[in-house]
Amino acid sequence: MITIYVTSWCPYCNAAKRLLREKNLEYEVIDIEQAGISREQLVKITGGRSVPQIVIDGKPIGGYGELMALDRAGKLPEPVKERG
Repeated sequence: MITIYVTSWCPYCNAAKRLLREKNLEYEVIDIEQAGISREQLVKITGGRSVPQIVIDGKPIGGYGELMALDRAGKLPEPVKERG
């Protein structure tokens, strides 16, 4: 499970979502402004204060740069296979 904490105006948030879509990975988006999550609360949840903050299988990985590094290293989760 991938969760991305974002704001609506963040270009790196949009880039992270686009990368995950291109990799056919399912993810949940939590807009911190809509959810009323402060930056201090975000730090407690993810360890990071900026957006995006990305959590994969319950483990905070950081932001867009860290997501790109995982992708380059081939360490992103496998896409969910279609159920039929």
